[in-house]
Amino acid sequence: MSIVTTIDKFQPYSLRNIHHAPQWQKLSKEEKHSLEVLGAVFPFKVNQYILDELIDWGNIPDDPIFRLTFPHKDMLRESEFQELSNAILNQFNEAEIQSISNKIRFRMNPNPAGQMTHNVPRMNGVPINGLQHKYKETVLFFPSAGQTCHSYCTFCFRWPQFVGMSSLRFEARSSEPLVQYLKEHKEVTDVLITGGDPLVMNTRILYEFIRPLLIPELEHIKNIRIGTKSISYWPQRFVTDKDADDLLHLFEDIIATGKNLALMAHYNHPCEIKTKIAQIAVKRIVGTGVTVRMQSPIIKHINDNPQAWVDLWTTGVQLGAIPYYMFVERDTGPSNYFEIPLVSAWEIFQKAYQSVSGLARTVRGPSMSTFPGKIMVDGIVEICGEKVIALQFLQAREPNWVRRPFYARFDQNAMWIDHLKPAFGDSKFFFED
Repeated sequence: MSIVTTIDKFQPYSLRNIHHAPQWQKLSKEEKHSLEVLGAVFPFKVNQYILDELIDWGNIPDDPIFRLTFPHKDMLRESEFQELSNAILNQFNEAEIQSISNKIRFRMNPNPAGQMTHNVPRMNGVPINGLQHKYKETVLFFPSAGQTCHSYCTFCFRWPQFVGMSSLRFEARSSEPLVQYLKEHKEVTDVLITGGDPLVMNTRILYEFIRPLLIPELEHIKNIRIGTKSISYWPQRFVTDKDADDLLHLFEDIIATGKNLALMAHYNHPCEIKTKIAQIAVKRIVGTGVTVRMQSPIIKHINDNPQAWVDLWTTGVQLGAIPYYMFVERDTGPSNYFEIPLVSAWEIFQKAYQSVSGLARTVRGPSMSTFPGKIMVDGIVEICGEKVIALQFLQAREPNWVRRPFYARFDQNAMWIDHLKPAFGDSKFFFED
């Protein structure tokens, strides 16, 4: 793979036109059919930069970026795959195929951790569309123009945003409801603009969503965060796009108001930060005064080995990015395909963590984004003769839970907090009351 790219024009591919991509002929007949079947359930989009620069086509299907962007047959139950495959091969009508697809989607816990039931705030008793407020200090904002991405990740826990099911979608048409809510909630210090990917928006539209957050009445908003995969999937956004310089100037203008601006950069594999243009993008962003924080879940088939994390964190630190979170794959979508046991995740984290310098040890994890909060696996220890998993909340719905240690019975197969049992004979964890 080249470390230099001459791809400056964004060329996306979906199911409708992926056969026009030069690499299409590298796929087997079975792989092409699997993509058609899986694409009826999960969102699929890739672009020419990923195809040319990030995927090693001599190593498919095992190449990590191929698995990260092209869905795979084992992401569905065998019976589900066969039912949908037969429907497509027998040319069922669109409504019949959609019905089968939706049945599978609803089986996959589309909005986990109370996103729909407990995270949506209200004003005057009315839910505010496009907002989530789970933790006291932080509000999530979903601008409608940012509810897509430069490419879709096969593991993405926000997959319902992209599959055309409006009942599962978060989106706000303007910042006005957000501003009104923030005026009434002075405890909020952070706004996370998320999606999708807000940086698919051009600079002018992005500014229209952010500008209202800079008014004097919102002085209590100290930090604006933007969740983005664009630095990985389309670094040209910060280098060669026609409004790349305008975007960087916008970053500088936000910093000049006294707000902190952070890009929550999603990097799933070190190769995403190794290309020349990806490194130029990070340096340009950091040069504006913006903080770049790196985060990713640990994902089977993609980054479930310590060296991948060592390479990612050390390269990020060299460029001025801050390792922030290692997450655990969330209990949604095709999680069975991507998840690894919590004990294995902790072992990988520990080996990677002890292999980097203190500058990279800003990272926290492995962390589960559960209904009650972000729960970190803090270690495997023996207490009073019992082998246990040490846990703690890094963030929680109830602030006094944060950094409170608790323990679960050792279970080397547990994938999520719901699979763990309290240690020392307790019948429930303290937060379950």
